[in-house]
Amino acid sequence: MSTESFDLDAGWRLDERVSIRPERFGALLYHFGTRRLSFLKSPALLTVVRSLAEHPTARAACAGAGVEPPELPRYRAALAALAASRMIQPRSL
Repeated sequence: MSTESFDLDAGWRLDERVSIRPERFGALLYHFGTRRLSFLKSPALLTVVRSLAEHPTARAACAGAGVEPPELPRYRAALAALAASRMIQPRSL
């Protein structure tokens, strides 16, 4: 998924087959279905990912984690990469 096609205004959630291991730098994510490992390089991104299901949109999850509007492109890119690797997926209505 390209960064431009990632919809910050859609609802997203962590895939139920993903395990999170918090680390000082952020976290390690392991997908038991695909056997892929991803690194979250900041504690704020970990907060966003953990709270996706609690917010109506990814943009709202970012705001709830204290992400400022000028930082959104960087978080959008990180979330797009997580969606492309199936760590997160669209939340069905």
